[in-house]
Amino acid sequence: MRLTTLCYLLRDGEALMLYRNKKAADPNGGKWIGVGGGLEAGESPEDCLLREVREETGLTLTRWRFRGLVTFVSDAWPTEYMHLFTADGFSGEPGDCAEGELRWVPFGEIPSLPLWEGDRIFLRLLAEERPFFSLKLVYRGDALAEAALDGRRLPPEAWR
Repeated sequence: MRLTTLCYLLRDGEALMLYRNKKAADPNGGKWIGVGGGLEAGESPEDCLLREVREETGLTLTRWRFRGLVTFVSDAWPTEYMHLFTADGFSGEPGDCAEGELRWVPFGEIPSLPLWEGDRIFLRLLAEERPFFSLKLVYRGDALAEAALDGRRLPPEAWR
């Protein structure tokens, strides 16, 4: 089981996105995601959030919101519990990232990027300002096989 954080930094109609293209054998390789990573011993999700954003972007968060818990179940990887955040307060300028290319992307362009299918669901929930949610995403290989929002199964037509 893995415990992780993921954050979408927001400014003026854009989100800071990370194109994962620098690490060999990266399960997220070739995809655009937010920034984050695994919790270390003794860290809270917020501790991890602040550390990972600083490590991956060089930015220091000053205002953030805990938006949801996403459970990833996969036939290829251990179950992951991802603590999902957005942040609209930060200081500094983005630097180089060892994991990939950082880019500010207008909200309207994000759906056209190569994304995990399940990410499209939680990105839509974030855009809709949905209150805190629990989302379960079940993958078979790289394909989304099942999704449930707050304990209720979502039909495939609701994934898009």
